[in-house]
Amino acid sequence: MLGMCRGRRKFVAASLALIFIPALTWLYLSSANFTVKPLPLSPLDPQSSVLIGAATEHQDLELRLRDVEEHNHALRRDISLPPRVPNHSSHHSNSRQGNQLHTHSTEEGTGDSEAKKGAASGNSSDCVPQPVVNKCETIHIAIVCAGYNASRDVVTLVKSVLFHRRNPLHFHFITDSIARKILADLFHTWMVPAVHVNFYDADELKSEVSWIPNKHYSGIYGLMKLVLTKTLPSDLQKVIVLDTDITFATDIAELWVVFHKFKGQQVLGLVENQSDWYLGNLWKNHRPWPALGRGFNTGVILLLLDRLRKLKWEQMWRLTAERELMSMLSTSLADQDIFNAVIKQNPFLVHQLPCFWNVQLSDHTRSEKCYKDVSDLKVTSLCQDKHLVYTCVLNVEMFLLQKETQAVQFETELQKTLSELDEDDPCYEFRRERFTVHRTHVYFLHYEYEPALDNTDVTLVAQLSMDRLQMLEAICKHWEGPISLALYLSDAEAQQFLRYAQGSEVLMSRSNVGYHIVYKEGQFYPVNLLRNVAMGQVNTPYMFLSDIDFLPMYGLYEYLRKSGVQLDMGNTKKALVVPAFETLRYRLSFPKSKAELLSQLDMGTLFTFRYHVWTKGHAPTDFAKWRTATTPYRVQWEADFEPYVMVRRESPEYDRRFVGFGWNKVAHIMELDAQVTLIFIKGIVHPKITICSPSGNPRCR
Repeated sequence: MLGMCRGRRKFVAASLALIFIPALTWLYLSSANFTVKPLPLSPLDPQSSVLIGAATEHQDLELRLRDVEEHNHALRRDISLPPRVPNHSSHHSNSRQGNQLHTHSTEEGTGDSEAKKGAASGNSSDCVPQPVVNKCETIHIAIVCAGYNASRDVVTLVKSVLFHRRNPLHFHFITDSIARKILADLFHTWMVPAVHVNFYDADELKSEVSWIPNKHYSGIYGLMKLVLTKTLPSDLQKVIVLDTDITFATDIAELWVVFHKFKGQQVLGLVENQSDWYLGNLWKNHRPWPALGRGFNTGVILLLLDRLRKLKWEQMWRLTAERELMSMLSTSLADQDIFNAVIKQNPFLVHQLPCFWNVQLSDHTRSEKCYKDVSDLKVTSLCQDKHLVYTCVLNVEMFLLQKETQAVQFETELQKTLSELDEDDPCYEFRRERFTVHRTHVYFLHYEYEPALDNTDVTLVAQLSMDRLQMLEAICKHWEGPISLALYLSDAEAQQFLRYAQGSEVLMSRSNVGYHIVYKEGQFYPVNLLRNVAMGQVNTPYMFLSDIDFLPMYGLYEYLRKSGVQLDMGNTKKALVVPAFETLRYRLSFPKSKAELLSQLDMGTLFTFRYHVWTKGHAPTDFAKWRTATTPYRVQWEADFEPYVMVRRESPEYDRRFVGFGWNKVAHIMELDAQVTLIFIKGIVHPKITICSPSGNPRCR
């Protein structure tokens, strides 16, 4: 390895291994700041928002949203107050408990007094008392989610719901295996009170809808809303169904209460479609499925499940689909086409929702009439980068949603443990850090990789923060194998990383890099927790434990794979030590062989890593012996040894009690040495180039 450090920088490089191998590293720095604007908490009752009322003519969406955001100041003041004492009375949801992730005490709900207050302000009818949602009533939400990108969209949707809600929530996710893994980990670490989560296997439902030809980009998953009456618990009476690209700008209880307005045989609550799609006039020979007028959009649906089951919904939609497919041959808009065909034949089924419950901002829509005529937008869809609400929700930091969580958490699970800590202890904050739960979003971007069948594959493991973001392209160019990275970011920084990655041809050309976001929490950098998160997502037999500011030597990936076979690492306890080097130059001709590296060492262009700062960290490598070695040799562990190593995936995790700078890798190598043999491999070099921050940040992990 080769490293380069300008100024005085404190490094600790740890590696436990059997063999030395080549690699090199560049470090780039970047940072970004976002202004987080929270959304308004608007406890208006739904009826009060139906009338157009005092809407200002010719006012466009952006101006309207800016006006709405002025109410955020009141919310900020509320958030800054000490947390309320939560209601510890348990609530009973009418759903099965399989796969439940969280059960918490309920929060204060949307009470009568708040509903009356909402009814007295804007867009309200002063004559008729409006229904309200009991503060302890659980609101059920169903979402179909499959794949990496949809899982990321769901996070924004859920954040927007949580930001405004005051009632207990129960999410029902119909997912593939990918989305289930991502969302299960996320909710497990999210720790938001009064939230239940159930998962339902989408693979078990495919046979129900796979017979329907579908041209929609969502594929077979776009048809699964049709079978919710069969999928969700039989005793669940009603549910709000949402697309993954929906963003809420109000309390979802305002939508839940609309169920009280259903009359007669109405079982579906839908917003009229805001495009001309079903009118058939978008282009020549455009032939849509049958619909009632402009049709209805299924991005937001209120389903009365008990009534739908009594109406034999399963037979109803199947017969309609079979009949229409005889002439239409396939669906273009997935479930939406079939819902509209059923409604065309049975218009009495629909309760039409006001347009503000699903403002559609996708192509060909005419949503401007809705947001010009309505003074309080509730929900938007297909609005990425087109709507201020979406942007605000993206950047909402989780402490705003977890404030009451901490009160519940400390009062119940952690209070006793924390009370045993001595607050006068100089290390109190460090000791408390071990109990911090960091929200984790694994596979933030698309990931697609199957390990080689010969059981020799190696994954590079590293962690980073925003100031190391530009290292990613260089590492991808030097290491062609799989990579597992843990990124320590705020919510706003995660969105900046997303834009950076999507704008990089190098990163977008790689599908075998797993990016796992660990969201910022607390005052310390949880370096070993990050390493453990990255290690936990490795799916190859071996891992190369590196640091983000190291560039592997070209060809190191294949060299490590071959070395693992030659040393029979699969059947023995060994660790391959990769020698590390550094340079004080910003520009360097990267050595292509051991001979070239030795030449640069002799000329003073390169140095053994940290020889002038922390000799003990890599002294046991015995670089003098390595210079002339032609066969692997065993390395004897010594105190403070911290090499970079290739190990088996089953190797021990890092001790997460170590945070920030210092001793984090040393402790891991000590534990590893007790379990394996350290060996260096001849020949190839692992140069490291470390470029320290010009701002004086001494952390060069």
